[in-house]
Amino acid sequence: MTTDTGATRDRHTCTACGEAYPTERLLVLHRGARHPDDLDAAEVEAYREAYYEEEDELKSFRIRALGLLVLLYFGFLMLFIVFAS
Repeated sequence: MTTDTGATRDRHTCTACGEAYPTERLLVLHRGARHPDDLDAAEVEAYREAYYEEEDELKSFRIRALGLLVLLYFGFLMLFIVFAS
């Protein structure tokens, strides 16, 4: 008797290599990057959309991370000026 847990039920498996991913989006990105020759036109379009979405998210993350680093740098600089004088 096998029980179907939520972890196995929610995974998306690549038909080409058998790797499993927790979301459909990650599976689409995997198939587009690792198996581009196996994709049809609809899958290529889905890959492009997922790729551009991820690219936008990464760009946003980099800008926010840079802003945080700048704030930390100047915050520590101000603390140094206050306590060193």
